[in-house]
Amino acid sequence: MPRPEIQAPPDVFYNEAEARKYTTSSRIIEIQARISERALELLALPNDGVPKLLLDIGCGSGLSGETLTEHGHHWIGYDISKSMLDVALERETEGDLLLADMGQGLGLRPGVIDGAISISAVQWLCNADKSSHDPRLRLKAFFGSLYRCLARGARAVLQFYADNVKQSEMIVTYAMRAGFAGGVVIDWPHSSKAKKSYLVLTCGAPSVHTSLPKGKGEDGEMCSDDDDDDSSGEDGDRTVGIYERNRPKKKQKTKKNGKGKDWLLRKKEQMRRKGHDVPADTKYTGRKRKTYF
Repeated sequence: MPRPEIQAPPDVFYNEAEARKYTTSSRIIEIQARISERALELLALPNDGVPKLLLDIGCGSGLSGETLTEHGHHWIGYDISKSMLDVALERETEGDLLLADMGQGLGLRPGVIDGAISISAVQWLCNADKSSHDPRLRLKAFFGSLYRCLARGARAVLQFYADNVKQSEMIVTYAMRAGFAGGVVIDWPHSSKAKKSYLVLTCGAPSVHTSLPKGKGEDGEMCSDDDDDDSSGEDGDRTVGIYERNRPKKKQKTKKNGKGKDWLLRKKEQMRRKGHDVPADTKYTGRKRKTYF
């Protein structure tokens, strides 16, 4: 069975029937609760007893938001599927719900959010569901707006299912370009079914306090250093991937050799010998024009 993001756009795939089927499945409810708990653990919120304002991006029918509510936090849920949000309203979820496309940006005030989670949603941005969709521009708009709305030092934990290595690299690249520090934490890296990838991002410069946790291994134990060693170079065996947050340098314009005044005079002389009508040489021949008049 192919993944939902391959079959149809999210607002089409999650129609009323699919939204109710998704929300009433005991298996999906259990998986969502487990992943949400892990995302909240990776969020590493301070244990000071003060409720935080969190984002649930791709909240669906509010299954992951219930975990946030159980821990005493306030949350705002984003989703593009109206049917999913209707089910969430029927279930009387505690969070505030917004019908919005995360690929167009979040549109929140700067620095007001204490943390963000996303369960199985970010990979949808890698698909061009409409002729006007450019996955790179949509990822740029999403991560840029997410970075702006988070308080400095806050974290975002985005669990995702990449279709291939290129998709994973593209997601991470645009997160780093937005200014985030962090990387990918992979739980159960040796299991084809239980493997889960979490993009753990910190808003601001990296420090000792923003180091990434290790991914979980077998029997709920943390992966050992031996298991974490990736000597084969395959992404499937990694538990943690750390990426640079520095933005790529712009390519410098290089002047090709032989394109100066001497080259221009030689070319004009060649054209004259061939019998072409060539303008006379003046003191302005070969001069570089100014960028303004």
